[in-house]
Amino acid sequence: MRKDTPKTNVFSPKRSIKRARLARRAAPKWSIESEGNKYVWASKIERVGLIRHGLPYSTIEVISKRINTPVKEVLQILSLPQTTYNKKRREKSLLSGRDSETVLLLTELIDFGLEVFNQEEDKFLRWLKKPNVSLGGVTPESLLDSTTGIQEVKNCLNRLEYGNLA
Repeated sequence: MRKDTPKTNVFSPKRSIKRARLARRAAPKWSIESEGNKYVWASKIERVGLIRHGLPYSTIEVISKRINTPVKEVLQILSLPQTTYNKKRREKSLLSGRDSETVLLLTELIDFGLEVFNQEEDKFLRWLKKPNVSLGGVTPESLLDSTTGIQEVKNCLNRLEYGNLA
């Protein structure tokens, strides 16, 4: 008597490549638009390319509007003096690598936060300004001045999305 063995699928490179292409298309894409230029990235490697090139100083205003915070507070997050910002903005200079990275990470964080809060911007912005137990009682907004802080806020949003303490 012969047992029926489950049929296993044979590896197909064509199917694998097709699946990878579909996954890449479905991968999140982030973008920030400033002075008529749109900066788009979908992976960390693409983010590194943008960081190395630098973003214009005007992207600070974009972040300021997206998190409903005065430009002056965003400049504090980036540790940039107002006078330097004004001069570089006028000259249409590019942000340093560190500041460009912070702007890109903030863009990703804002997009993720809006996704968690079902595109309800008001709720997300209120959440950013309220003290949070899982962040040690500080506001998420107060942690946005460092890469580690941004990652902690992102982790907190992730916990919130899945119903854990946040």
